[in-house]
Amino acid sequence: MSIFHGDPRDWRIPEAIGSAVAIGTFDGVHRGHQSVLSDLRQTPGLVPAALTFDVHPLSLVAPDAAPGLLGTVDQRVEWLQEEGAEVVGVLPFSLVREWSPQAFVDVVLRDALNARVVAVGADFRFGYGRKGDVSFLQAAATVAGFAVHELDLLGEGGGKYSSTEIRRRLGAGDVAAAAEMLGRPPTVRGPVVRGEGRGRQIGIPTANVAADPTVLLPAIGVYAGTVLFEGERNDAVVNVGRRPTFDGDGITVEAHLIDWDGDLYGRQLDVALLHRLRGEVKFDGIESLVTQIHADIDAARELLSQ
Repeated sequence: MSIFHGDPRDWRIPEAIGSAVAIGTFDGVHRGHQSVLSDLRQTPGLVPAALTFDVHPLSLVAPDAAPGLLGTVDQRVEWLQEEGAEVVGVLPFSLVREWSPQAFVDVVLRDALNARVVAVGADFRFGYGRKGDVSFLQAAATVAGFAVHELDLLGEGGGKYSSTEIRRRLGAGDVAAAAEMLGRPPTVRGPVVRGEGRGRQIGIPTANVAADPTVLLPAIGVYAGTVLFEGERNDAVVNVGRRPTFDGDGITVEAHLIDWDGDLYGRQLDVALLHRLRGEVKFDGIESLVTQIHADIDAARELLSQ
């Protein structure tokens, strides 16, 4: 497998190997994206490849409209590989947005990836001023020597899978519905950083996960899930919120690993959210908070054992 970052003029796959390339933001690599990649894997004699961007295009084109992402770039690359992409290219959007559509075709698709099949959505736009579209790509493909497949990301019942809809479900705390569309639980990745130590003081230690600020967090509340680190997966209760009992400031992600004790500082965690337990509550005191957390642990233990 090959992963390319940086200037695509420095990328190369062997000339003898042609590729079948899907292009898109691939935010979340949801079931619609997975279907596209599955089709590319069936293309005889070609290497399945995915081409994505280092940032969401709207973060530069229209920052106020840029959505929270469904994962980090590293997670996206891993998910694309899990779905069979043998080559993943992460384009620096700030660079390629300044290129003409023809330069994009010549440099990225023809020279770097030796494309023989290119799959894009019907609304795909590329190049300076978004002047390139599917019609342009189809015309350029006849010269560059590849076929263009125009795609719809269809879901069950004829609907379309949508990163936007997944974000809406996460914003409502419906992690189960988001997982159904993603094909995996929504997962927050980040290193464990030092907090105020209150969890350990009350006998329920938590890992404070520094989530990537570009990633969308689910609705504030308490969740049952799992925590993966260094190949070990543990059941957990996860609080996404402001810690109102302690007059907290800002939204944090704190995970209590059930029946586990140890030092997680500095380790990278993948926190998968499987069930929403409740909303966030401001308690009258520490005792009532501790009682509720133990009830959350019992509820999570039961749900996760099913």
